[in-house]
Amino acid sequence: MSAVGVERAASVVTPVTLGGRWVRLEPLGRSHAAGLLAAASGSRDTYGFTLVPGTAAETATYIDAALAERHAGRALPFATVDRARGVVVGCTRLFNIEFWPWPRGNANQRGVERPDVAEIGWTWLAAGAQRTPINTEAKLLMLTHAFDHWRVHRVSLMTDARNQRSRNAIMRLGARFDGILRAARPASDDAIRDTAAFSILEAEWPAVRANLEARLKQ
Repeated sequence: MSAVGVERAASVVTPVTLGGRWVRLEPLGRSHAAGLLAAASGSRDTYGFTLVPGTAAETATYIDAALAERHAGRALPFATVDRARGVVVGCTRLFNIEFWPWPRGNANQRGVERPDVAEIGWTWLAAGAQRTPINTEAKLLMLTHAFDHWRVHRVSLMTDARNQRSRNAIMRLGARFDGILRAARPASDDAIRDTAAFSILEAEWPAVRANLEARLKQ
């Protein structure tokens, strides 16, 4: 990314708090380290193929790496906070934020300070926060920020192709399965990972939002 591109991206990923009824997404910081470590200290059986820090040192490294991505304008990392209890229950982020080089005056460019696409990922929740409205509302908040504030054309969601639990959860959001990226990257268990790719397009967002809002009312 050029220096101009980095400056534009950094202006977009200015820390912001996103709040709902069940969850508050706070800009991730070092002050969340103890809460993240506590959240990760319960049963780890459900993390499967997800990178989750397990020690104080790993948590510090995890947070510092996320903050470096934010400062570079490449990610907007959040600490996931259970509003009812006021405790950190996990992490998530908007990342892979891209600005496409549109010709001047092209109608598809929403503004020089608005990205074209983003991805949601790096998501994990403490065992006790899983299968609650927290993840659904967190996704709704981030998708709303991406589509309504940034006005992106697409939001992507990726997961290890072996992680059927995660794939099912993404499908329940209303995302479309785009295919498998073979040998896409190293996996959390040091294998060579095939990635299951999903996406939501701007035109699909109203239906996805209605689906998520309906689920939160159940």
